Amino acid sequence: MFKDQKVVVVMPAYNAAKTLRQTYDEVMAQEIVDLVVIVDDKSQDQTVNIAKDLPQTLVHLHPVNLGYGGNQKSCYRIAIEQGADIVIMVHPDYQYTPKLIPAMASMIGNGLYHCVLGSRILGGYALKGGMPVWKYISNRILTFIENLFFGAKLSEYHTGYRAFSRHLLEQLPLSKNSDDFVFDNQMLAQIIWLGYSIAEISCPTKYFPEASSINLTRSIQYGFGCLDTAIKYRLAKSGLSRYDLFD
Repeated sequence: MFKDQKVVVVMPAYNAAKTLRQTYDEVMAQEIVDLVVIVDDKSQDQTVNIAKDLPQTLVHLHPVNLGYGGNQKSCYRIAIEQGADIVIMVHPDYQYTPKLIPAMASMIGNGLYHCVLGSRILGGYALKGGMPVWKYISNRILTFIENLFFGAKLSEYHTGYRAFSRHLLEQLPLSKNSDDFVFDNQMLAQIIWLGYSIAEISCPTKYFPEASSINLTRSIQYGFGCLDTAIKYRLAKSGLSRYDLFD
């Protein structure tokens, strides 16, 4: 716990057998995590068997693959049902270091922010950590455009390392979001729409063969999805149109 607030780490898992235990061990080493929720999205490897052997862990299985966004919807719903006050998403592929969990939890637990992102861009860690150059350039271009449309000043919108307060999660219409990768982007757009400030903390990352990554085709689809979200946000903000995302 952090100041009597229950801290739950959620892991959206898919074929994470090679890195799940290592990620879990470092998560629990932070000593403030009360529960880990692992949602398996119909993995084809030993992810489920490994997850079931981990203490202080609730494992939820999807009977079919629902996608990255669909996985997160289950993660946050279950975390709230389990009484979480602070929810932190950590990918089980060990790309993001769990050592930042205490810092992110404290920013929320002390009432400073309702959302904290672990940014790969702050501090220049992205390229140092092995992010492909084409992904880095795409990240910077999309982030620039999104900051213009959203009226925000984030260093990036595309990190998968995120922390939220229970209060915020209960307000977000997550069921209206995509079940695909653009879910992440839509969620941040909704948070900005509701008028919340988003904090960022510099996060070193590692890119290696076992770390999950979407291919070029899916990345392009994701990029267009982000642009679509930004355009819809600006049209809704201007009163020119209405969308369920920003209902």
